[in-house]
Amino acid sequence: MPVNALSSFRFAALLLTVGYTSIHAATPAVTPLFWPDRQGPTKDCLIPESEAAKLPLEWDEASGKGIAWSTPIEDEGHSTPVIGGDLIWFTSASKDGHKMFLYAINRQDGKIVHHKLLFQNEAPEELGNPINNYAAPSCVLEEDALYVHFGTYGTARLDPKTGEVVWQRRDINVRHFRGPGSSPIIYDNLLILTFDGIDKQFVTALDKTTGKTLWTTNRTTDYGDLDKEGKPTRDGDLRKAYGTPSVMKVGNTLQLLSVGSRAAFGYDLNTGKELWTIRHKEFNASARPLSVGNIAYINTGSERAHLMAVKLDDTAKGDITESHVLWDREKRNATLSTPVMVNGHIFQATGAGVGVCVNLQDGADIWSERISPGKFVAAPIATKERIYFVSDTGDATVIAASPEFKVLARNKFNEPVTASPAVADGAIFFRTKTHLVKVVKQ
Repeated sequence: MPVNALSSFRFAALLLTVGYTSIHAATPAVTPLFWPDRQGPTKDCLIPESEAAKLPLEWDEASGKGIAWSTPIEDEGHSTPVIGGDLIWFTSASKDGHKMFLYAINRQDGKIVHHKLLFQNEAPEELGNPINNYAAPSCVLEEDALYVHFGTYGTARLDPKTGEVVWQRRDINVRHFRGPGSSPIIYDNLLILTFDGIDKQFVTALDKTTGKTLWTTNRTTDYGDLDKEGKPTRDGDLRKAYGTPSVMKVGNTLQLLSVGSRAAFGYDLNTGKELWTIRHKEFNASARPLSVGNIAYINTGSERAHLMAVKLDDTAKGDITESHVLWDREKRNATLSTPVMVNGHIFQATGAGVGVCVNLQDGADIWSERISPGKFVAAPIATKERIYFVSDTGDATVIAASPEFKVLARNKFNEPVTASPAVADGAIFFRTKTHLVKVVKQ
């Protein structure tokens, strides 16, 4: 072969090799699953202990302290990031709800890998409130699947390696009136969705592989809201809720703990059969139930939210309002933000910026202190030593996970934060109103 031809051949081979390497490098890994659910790998806002020592304590977005990168994002969303391998996934939607998107951002460098239009809506229902938006539900992630949910506007399974849609459903509908909010959860082969609209209220389980409906259970709640003509007052607004359920083993039964307006329920996870109910007086429930041993901790939602401790065992059947509630805390409870349980205490943030440490035994205050301006929409995240709270003013306050109130650090973002933080490989990822920000220890 002539020298020039040999050189051309080698150059072409080099280009092929470089091209293959670039393509391969540009395909981010999808494992491990660092933060697969809106509340982390254990679905309770707790950060794995292997991450604790690597986490940052102090940062400041304006000065750049502790900021590895900050990527501008478009449109709106409360959707909490989920993280697998090198990719961070979350949803957004146009302010008018006509367009709904999926983002994937590389966690190493902050570059946008996918910005995909998933759903278009000709006539989305108006939100009717200044807090919510059309991308409030969070995604849930597995090694081979990403599940995306916009409430009545659509649900889809995607391949996280390619971003391509595997299946989608747009036929599960309610009138949200004030926007969607409930996030999906996965258990075994089930993808569980919660719909508490003003016209219909139900929980449904889909086969996560095919998207086929496996069971649907309607709420049996007596809302007590009918007017003289037998119609719901305020067009059914008091029937609204935004709850994301939890799974708890009660005896030999896996139960779905689901909080709606005016009532909380236990359902058989595999069949959807209603097992028990607890009546309450609030609506707009959004905080996820917690549990330890045979006790569940349920937040009822809204400005007058209660926090209840409920004993669940084989005797929990039917209406257990008067028989199984161990204590009922009536004041200074979270309204939107999910509490976290650490070191035998519940820590929560109220809508008025007050942090509260609650005694698990009787529901009493251990301490109650203002920790931040603004409201708490985002859930806190926690290690055994620290709890990270972030408010809709962009103030991020780190509190000792202790029965003694102690502020460890006060940090600041340039924009409001309403999505819960996510953690991967020693970094915390915050979605602000306009950016996704990677915060690292320095």
